[in-house]
Amino acid sequence: MSEIADATVPKLPHGVRFREDRARGGYILVGPERIYNIDGVSVEILKRVDGTTSLSGIVADLARVFTAEEAVIRPDVEAFLTDLRDKQMVTL
Repeated sequence: MSEIADATVPKLPHGVRFREDRARGGYILVGPERIYNIDGVSVEILKRVDGTTSLSGIVADLARVFTAEEAVIRPDVEAFLTDLRDKQMVTL
């Protein structure tokens, strides 16, 4: 996996939406002709993908909220965002 720079600002590309699915009780990521059900940890990451917060800001906020070490959670955040980038559901 390639490392994402601290200053990288992830954002949802045009046509991709992250939203609550009240009918099914959860969250989904909706893109052109695709829908992904999003689990709890992924929801917390995507809530912070606002197009203005950098990767380091996202990791720092998650570490603060969940009382975790940034070095421990950063690889998971990077892997998740890289996977979404490869699916063209987030831009880095």
